[in-house]
Amino acid sequence: MIAYFNGKFLEENEIYLSPYERGFQFADGVYEVIRFYYDHFFQTEAHLERMAKGLSELRIKKPDFNEFKNIIEHLIKVNKLSGDQAIAYIQITRGAYAPRRHWFPPEDTQPTIFISASAFNPHQDEIDNGVKIILEPDVRWLRCDIKSIALLPNVLARQKAIDNGATEAIFVRDEFVTEGTHTNFCAVKNGELFTHPLSNLILPGVTRQVVLKICQELNIPVKEIPIKKSDLKSFDELLLVGTTVEITPIIQVNDWTVGNGKPGPITKNIQKLFYDIIRQK
Repeated sequence: MIAYFNGKFLEENEIYLSPYERGFQFADGVYEVIRFYYDHFFQTEAHLERMAKGLSELRIKKPDFNEFKNIIEHLIKVNKLSGDQAIAYIQITRGAYAPRRHWFPPEDTQPTIFISASAFNPHQDEIDNGVKIILEPDVRWLRCDIKSIALLPNVLARQKAIDNGATEAIFVRDEFVTEGTHTNFCAVKNGELFTHPLSNLILPGVTRQVVLKICQELNIPVKEIPIKKSDLKSFDELLLVGTTVEITPIIQVNDWTVGNGKPGPITKNIQKLFYDIIRQK
């Protein structure tokens, strides 16, 4: 596969990192994942806007994002992914600098830019029939609004979910549900959709924002308020939203069943309009 690395298109096995790369040493960088549906990317601008904000918060120089659009389109073509589903992965770090030090390197240090594209098989059975999740303490840092490459707590929680026959782990901080390891979390009660408000505790999800717009179109009231862990069983429907999971119903939490154990009507309605939007490009 061909990828983009610091200004060049290279075979992936030709790409090498310096051992002094700050992403490698400190997880000093951000990333984005953008879905490609058959002949177009979805919500590219929203992803790049979020990346720009993350770079600003970390004080990493922002490259030319207009060029990025051309790069990901080229990677789809050169890797013969057109006509299928794929994902583009974009990662930017503060760059390589020696000797290793905790404070920033000189201002003329160039960021490291890596972009790849690969085929993606949607988890259609999970989307259609629902998934099991587990609840995990949220031990992450307090800037979860930055899509940082520092993901070790997410990795450990996701692995625990898999070890327990679940698809996702949902974090709980101070008895309130925040989000998943790679998803946002929503709940439905009496025809209303609930989700954690934007703050430093959750990522401002691109799919989350699309879902909130869908709720406006469907006249589904939205309440952006924290959800207590102890109240979860009182909700009619639970769902995951995200770039790779799209709109996925939750039918089991730990050892208890959500509702009747099947995807609920509001989740299905949101799914339908979501796919209509994708087809409209």
